[in-house]
Amino acid sequence: MIRKDNLWFLTLFSLILVLSVYYITMPNDLLLSEQVSKQNDEIDKVSLEVEESDILVSLRLDKEEQRDTEKKNLQSVLTNSNATTDEKNEAYEKLNYLNSIYNIEERLEKKVKDCCNIDSFVEVNNNEISVVGVTNSHSVKLANDIMRTIQDEYQEKVYVTVSFK
Repeated sequence: MIRKDNLWFLTLFSLILVLSVYYITMPNDLLLSEQVSKQNDEIDKVSLEVEESDILVSLRLDKEEQRDTEKKNLQSVLTNSNATTDEKNEAYEKLNYLNSIYNIEERLEKKVKDCCNIDSFVEVNNNEISVVGVTNSHSVKLANDIMRTIQDEYQEKVYVTVSFK
């Protein structure tokens, strides 16, 4: 007599065997069309990534890594049961500040792109704003235009540095 365990084993084994035979006898056209579509998707991803300068990508990644670790530290303070309410409030305020800085940097990068037609990386630290532009022409006029564009976003004076790569 066949036991329940043996029956389950035979059932699963036969299912695996049938699926294996089906996969082996499947027409190659189906497999090739899937591989071609995957390769086309990868080519599209690569072409999108090549548009932006490697310098900008590395700068953004460094900044994101730094901010992610800072956010994780602040979130651990928020979830810590031993932290006081003052510490939690301060961590919450810093998280909000980091999120607002991120939005400001994105807006300024878009503004520089619209105004001066160059790709840029913007980093905001309190009243200091650093801009790295990627262009073949390095001119004082372009740097001044970028500085004016960024200063127009603020009512108070901010310290703006512009460098080109």
